[in-house]
Amino acid sequence: MKWGELVPHTHHDAADPETILRERRAAGAIDDVEFRRRLEVLRAQGNLPRRRGLILVIALGGLAVATAAAGIVYAAQNSLGHPLQGLGTTSCSAPSLPGQVVDVTLTDMNMMQGGMMAGYGTGRVLVDSSQVHTGTVSVRVANMGVLMHELVIFPLTSGSVGERTVGADGRVSESGSLGEASATCAAGAGEGIASHAMGWVTLQLPVGRYELICNIPGHYEAGMHAELDVSA
Repeated sequence: MKWGELVPHTHHDAADPETILRERRAAGAIDDVEFRRRLEVLRAQGNLPRRRGLILVIALGGLAVATAAAGIVYAAQNSLGHPLQGLGTTSCSAPSLPGQVVDVTLTDMNMMQGGMMAGYGTGRVLVDSSQVHTGTVSVRVANMGVLMHELVIFPLTSGSVGERTVGADGRVSESGSLGEASATCAAGAGEGIASHAMGWVTLQLPVGRYELICNIPGHYEAGMHAELDVSA
């Protein structure tokens, strides 16, 4: 199916492009992965009506739909307040988790003040506590952005966060990762955490430094990484 067939000049012309896309997915013309990709393209091109006053601008290495992007830029036009407050609620919550619980918030938009645009911002990984003690550590992840995200945990033996090599696919190698929270409303690995949903993972972490990243194509380069330190 060609992209030009997405919105043909038929009775669909007056319809919401997102509705047409959802109809094609429901009819089996495209799968969930292709649906999400095309939905992001429509958002990037400004072909979707405003929803909740939010405008999403995506810049991926100078190409609006390049998956091996050099960065992502977002803007919002509604008052969202503090990055960890006023972003609404998640569609699900994590169960009681063992060990020390670290809360991580994933965002992909700049925060607004007083309904005015405060500028442009890249995606972020916000950790409520940058240091925990060795042992059982549960990472509880809330995706408060508008895009799908995930969290992958790596040991950080040297250097600083954000220095991993990014491949042509816009992702870093997951060789050596310790685990991930990438399932919507579930533990462990999956297809990604949906917008305003949660995922979680429980690990045994020895003393050391760790890097928490979103490894969706382009997101690591967009700034979605943070450090977690584990002490004795």
